[in-house]
Amino acid sequence: VQLQASGGGLVQAGGSLRLSCAASGRLFSSYSMGWLRQAPGKEREFVAAITWGGGSTYYADSVKGRFTISRDNAKNTVYLQMNSLKPGDTAVYYCAADRVTFRSPRSDSSAYLDWGQGTQVTVSS
Repeated sequence: VQLQASGGGLVQAGGSLRLSCAASGRLFSSYSMGWLRQAPGKEREFVAAITWGGGSTYYADSVKGRFTISRDNAKNTVYLQMNSLKPGDTAVYYCAADRVTFRSPRSDSSAYLDWGQGTQVTVSS
């Protein structure tokens, strides 16, 4: 799957952003999708994931209640709505597609085969 992420930017604390990730290639609707992020000097970390049909979602504790992942299989796109943003959310955000079809999402980076180029999110205090 080729992935193209967009929607990042600079926002004040408390603000919102919506990230999008457009996919092409292997059958998008067969794969769970995830969003992960990496801040400067830190390891890449799991943010959120969604099953292939969109029926189940998973979140890191740090974003639960503030972020919402969704997907539109007709548009081959996955989204990440981010509300109540904090300076600690500043990072490059990556969308990624699972290696295996019809598998429940994983939080570890190694579970994902295809990655987008990343989009920068900066939250100012």
